[in-house]
Amino acid sequence: MGTRKKKQWRRNLAVLWLGTFIAGMGFSEIMPFLSLYVDDLGTFTKGQLTMYSGVTYAVTFFVIALVSPLWGKLADQKGRKLMLLRSSLGMAIVIGLMGFVNNIWQLIGLRFLQGFFAGYIPNASALIASETPREKSGNALGILTTGYVSGNLIGPVLGGILAQVFSIRWTFILTGIFLIIVFFLSATLVHEHFTPVSREQQAQQGSWLKQVRDPRLIIVLLVSTMIIQMGNNSITPIISLYVKQLMHNVGPITLVAGIIAALPGLSTLLAAPKLGEYGDRHGTSRVLIFGYIFAVLMYFPQGFVSSVWLLGILRFMIGVSDGALFPAVQTLLTKNSPQSLTGTVFSWNQSFQALGSMFGSLFGGFVANIFNYNGVFVFTAITLLVNFGLLWWLVPEIRHFRQQRA
Repeated sequence: MGTRKKKQWRRNLAVLWLGTFIAGMGFSEIMPFLSLYVDDLGTFTKGQLTMYSGVTYAVTFFVIALVSPLWGKLADQKGRKLMLLRSSLGMAIVIGLMGFVNNIWQLIGLRFLQGFFAGYIPNASALIASETPREKSGNALGILTTGYVSGNLIGPVLGGILAQVFSIRWTFILTGIFLIIVFFLSATLVHEHFTPVSREQQAQQGSWLKQVRDPRLIIVLLVSTMIIQMGNNSITPIISLYVKQLMHNVGPITLVAGIIAALPGLSTLLAAPKLGEYGDRHGTSRVLIFGYIFAVLMYFPQGFVSSVWLLGILRFMIGVSDGALFPAVQTLLTKNSPQSLTGTVFSWNQSFQALGSMFGSLFGGFVANIFNYNGVFVFTAITLLVNFGLLWWLVPEIRHFRQQRA
């Protein structure tokens, strides 16, 4: 039985890696031209186009932040595999239908529903966390992170090719088809040893925070997820404009901006599994502390570079800190939560990550307007430094360089 379970969690990891890769690719391949698609759906002024594009982008994250905890509660009642099937099939239908819209309000409505059906990635993480032996969870979650990151790297390139060869509308339809494949892979090859928690049991146990060993640790980790993601997304709105400024508006700016944007994902892909494995052996806290310090050291100088090459090197290094921070936070959440609450905890983690995406874009634009592009990088570094200080102060366990076990 032990050998069988060992094979099952490894097979789950392989299948869900492929599933998160396709899902990440599917979600990211439509993002580069979403505003172009909005422009095709009506005759808008520049101000209207900016507003509608912003709403179309933000509404999905807003809904994810609201509904994720409800889906997490249901995951603990019905199982994470069922949530994987719900998300992949729902997203396949919704994104596929985006290829048939005739006006902006239909697109915004479907983007709203996309947020409602979101959740494949965190439920895949929750299933891996609950099915993998705890001493291997850091490495497994690090490997799973590379699936989503790899998909995010390839997605924009594939989306651009599909939009060029076929059309923007067909890209949505093909993305829906990719997600149907994810649905069937998850339905047929993923196995879960799940003991359901009834609504009555959940009601008797009370608030999920009361059931964890250290509620303060969980809350601080969730807020940290939001701040880390906020830091990542604060850069997104201005990175291509910053590249344009550094290149003095001369040369292949779009190509260089695309490469610069992709570099953090590439280094995350390389670093996350190794850092996760190191955390399992020597303590996840060490990886978390390294991630914060390294991120602060890499973000500050990005606001003062004069060369696009130096910016590229520093952006590549940021991916190393991402490969430390996100899996380390997930691992600490796993090791400090009851297995019966994995779905709930990871759904709240997704909710805070969605808030980070939303706030990051808003703050990035706001800070850039006041302090220019340079200020966004400095603001991000200061925010992460404050976040690290709060972790160090509020959660003494983080300072202990030892392996944290459940």
